[in-house]
Amino acid sequence: MNEFDVVVVGSGAGGMAAAITAAADGLSVVIVEKAQQWGGSTARSGGGVWIPGNDILIQQAPADDLESARKYLRAIVADDADSGRIDAFIDRGGEAMRFLTDHSGLDLEWVRGYCDYHPEQPGGRAAGRSCEPKPFDARVLGADLATLQPFYTRTPMNVVVQQSDYRWLSTGFRHWRGPARMFRVAGRTALARIRRQRLVGLGSALAASLMVGVRQAGIPVMLGTAITELSTNGDVVTGVELSDGTSLAARRGVVLACGGFDHNPALRARHHRAPAGPSLSLGASTNTGDGILAAEKIGAATDLMDDAWWAPSIPLPKGPWFALAERSLPRSVIVNGQGRRFMNESLPYVEATHQMFGGAHGKSSGPAENLPAWLIFDQTYRDRYMFAGKPARAPLPRSWFANGALTTADTVEELATTLGIPPANLIQTMSRFNAAARKGVDDEFGRGISAYDHYYGDVTNKPNPSLGEISKPPFYAAQMVPADLGTKGGIVTDANARALRSNGEPIAGLYAVGNTSAAVMGHTYAGPGATIGPALVFGYLAARHIAGTNLVIQE
Repeated sequence: MNEFDVVVVGSGAGGMAAAITAAADGLSVVIVEKAQQWGGSTARSGGGVWIPGNDILIQQAPADDLESARKYLRAIVADDADSGRIDAFIDRGGEAMRFLTDHSGLDLEWVRGYCDYHPEQPGGRAAGRSCEPKPFDARVLGADLATLQPFYTRTPMNVVVQQSDYRWLSTGFRHWRGPARMFRVAGRTALARIRRQRLVGLGSALAASLMVGVRQAGIPVMLGTAITELSTNGDVVTGVELSDGTSLAARRGVVLACGGFDHNPALRARHHRAPAGPSLSLGASTNTGDGILAAEKIGAATDLMDDAWWAPSIPLPKGPWFALAERSLPRSVIVNGQGRRFMNESLPYVEATHQMFGGAHGKSSGPAENLPAWLIFDQTYRDRYMFAGKPARAPLPRSWFANGALTTADTVEELATTLGIPPANLIQTMSRFNAAARKGVDDEFGRGISAYDHYYGDVTNKPNPSLGEISKPPFYAAQMVPADLGTKGGIVTDANARALRSNGEPIAGLYAVGNTSAAVMGHTYAGPGATIGPALVFGYLAARHIAGTNLVIQE
């Protein structure tokens, strides 16, 4: 059969949400996936879901309300995204989550205390609005388990962890919750082995639970199948052309949910500044912008192409390590090639990378102003905290030093000389930073003021969980590079996820969600899971619009 009501391109969160919803409305659906594995960048991610007002938050975090979430999102996004899309996301998010939970294996819980990324902004919430999947027994997937896209790297200690675990695992034995979480993770792992379960967590758990819904709905998934262009009849999209020379007809609509252009060297060079690019992207390797390019070819408008879901990372030999907690822990500081601080090191990762580029999100002539950059820390840091998945005190692999990702020296002056940093500048920076750490107040960049700064800090460290003196040799420097979790730029869409032309007119039969669409978050990031949350919601809304049910009202 080469004709369906709906053709969904991509098998990440947005694609599976659209497919499950369309099938529940009685439409015939197929998922086309370029990779030989399903799950896309969703399966490679932390699996967080930021959808205000969903049933889990109502039950577990009842102080939240939709108007606060709306005020918050509008405050941080400003004019970088259409207000109608923001309203649709806020107003329909809980509905979408409820539907997908009822029609798949989705089982989420609130990540208590995982702050919104800008909690001090109007409507921001220090207690957090993020949910995450519970560990999932992947045996239910049967043969599909073998083709699940793997997580981007090994999890710490190579066990199944949750986001709520990682915060405490990173600080080791500094707080009683550290060993408590270790025992909890160990117990979970041991019990799973006794029960012969195949537990997966994080993004793998989220993708797997959605695939349960796909299979229950009888939706075929075509792996290893790329699209080359969109089929049209006049101004209406009628299907897709495939790389094997065949085509699929779509009677009602095509949903592009095939990721961004993470691994397209030409597009990355055109829109992003070096050293950002495919080699530093943590997105699925098959994300080469196929959907964006195909839509552009028939007149779709694009936006936010100069930005990405940036992730300050350490370029380890086997690939970038996303430095999430490492930047916020005391006894660490980030400096540029002149040996100067240039930001609050604990900033949310998109904003932190913008600062690495010199404060701008987009492309400009010349090099990025604050690159190269290094995360500098001391032996006390290593004795206390996990680093790049290695427990405190554990030896760091020699290969990390051999490839230049890490450097060590007995003195700050020697470290500066090795890195090519003016020694006097680095010594002055360290002296000023250490004075701030003793006082507990960072007068220069305000590190430790925001509740978000403290989430990955050390609550036992006084007087400020985010600040600590860097004084015990040897000293270490980890190179920091602008990696990304995927690109932000894509097809301009409306509140129903319809693809739009530059004049604002919708392209009949074409929809875009997830990283194939321009992010509803604009140039910022609301909180943990603010990539996947909108993908799920707009995947749901796209399918509802195609089916002609529950339409979003356009003013």
